[in-house]
Amino acid sequence: MRKPRIVVTSAAGHTGGPAVLELLKRGYPVRAFVYREDHRSEALKDAGAEIFVGDLNDMRDLRDAMKDVQRAYHCPPFSFGLLHNAMLFALAAEEARLECVVLLSQWQPHEIHPSIVSREHWIANNIYRWMPSVEVIHLNPGLFAFTYLLGLPAAFHFGMLLLPYGESRNAPASNEDIGRCAAALLDDPSSHFGKDYRPTGPRVITPYDVASDLSTILGRKVVYRNATSRMFMKAAIAQGFPLSEISQLRHYIADLNAGAYELGAPTNDVEFLTGRPPETFAETARRYVADPRLIHPKLTVGSRQAAVLMLLRMLLVRPPDLDRWEELQAYPRIAKPEPAVQFPAWVASAVQGRLYLQQPIQTAEGHAN
Repeated sequence: MRKPRIVVTSAAGHTGGPAVLELLKRGYPVRAFVYREDHRSEALKDAGAEIFVGDLNDMRDLRDAMKDVQRAYHCPPFSFGLLHNAMLFALAAEEARLECVVLLSQWQPHEIHPSIVSREHWIANNIYRWMPSVEVIHLNPGLFAFTYLLGLPAAFHFGMLLLPYGESRNAPASNEDIGRCAAALLDDPSSHFGKDYRPTGPRVITPYDVASDLSTILGRKVVYRNATSRMFMKAAIAQGFPLSEISQLRHYIADLNAGAYELGAPTNDVEFLTGRPPETFAETARRYVADPRLIHPKLTVGSRQAAVLMLLRMLLVRPPDLDRWEELQAYPRIAKPEPAVQFPAWVASAVQGRLYLQQPIQTAEGHAN
C-alpha cells in the first residue's frame, strides 16, 4: 500500500530538514517546500525528497505544493508575517482536504505576550483548531538548544561563552529531536489529533552546564559570562541577524530568565513519540560544533583574526531603540503586555505541561513532568 505524500514547509530550516530526513527513512514520499535552492535543499534532494521552491506567502505556491498531498508539517516563518502565512496555509490545507497538519509553535504564547510573534502563534494555534475538516496536532518546543551556541566563535577562540541567560534553567531540545517528533506524529497521526507535545532535552541545564560541555568538546576551558541584553543585541547585529528577529529574541530571553522554560520541563515526549531518549545537550553541541551551519547557515568559527574583528564590530555597533523600531514598522503593539510567567492562565497550563489555548486542550498521554 502506497504511503501518503507529506509536505514539509521551511524544509531547509532547523526542524524542517530533520523532519524530511526522518520521514524519508520511514518510507514516505516527501515534498520539501523551500524558499530557495542551496546546499541544504540539495542535501534533501540527494536523500530522496522532492524539492518545491516557492513563497509561503503566495497562495498559488501553497496550492501547487499541496497537490496530491495528504499530511503536512508546517513551520511558520519566524517573522512578523507569521499569522498571515499561518492563515494562508490553513486555507490551502482545507482546500486540499489534507488529513492533518502538525503545526510548529512555541512554548510560551498567550494573547498579551510582549512578542508579536508569540501573540500571532497563540492566535494561529487557536484558529487551526477551528478547521472543519483538517485535524491539527500542536508541536510546541521551548528555547532550542542551538541558541546556546550562537556565540560559538568566542568560545572557540577566547574560551568565553557570552550569553544574556543569567542563572536560567531550561531543558533545550535539539533541532533533530524536534524534527523526529514531527515525523513520528505524521507517521501515525490519528491517535494524536487535537493533542499537543513539547519536546525537551533529558534534563534541566544552566548556561554553566553548557560551558562545561563546551570545555570538553573544544578541549579548552570555556567560562560562561552573563552578557547584558544590550551587549547580546550588539553582537547579533554585528553577526548580521535582522532586527525583526532580534526584537523578538529579547522577549524570549526575558522569559528564559524569568523561569518560563523551566516550568513543566523536562517532558518524556521525545521518547514517547520516537521510541528513543532525547539527545543530551553535549551530544547536540558536539554535532553543531563540527558543523556550525546547523546553528545558523552563515555561522563559521573562522580564524582568530576574524573573531577579533567581529568583537570590534560588535563594540562599534550602536543598537537601536527596538520599541521605537517596532512602532515605525507599524506592527501591532499593545499597552501593558505581560510576560509568560506573569500571565496566570499561561502558568496554570504550563505547570501541567500543556500548551495554553483559549479552550483547554486534551492532555497528551506522553506528558510526564
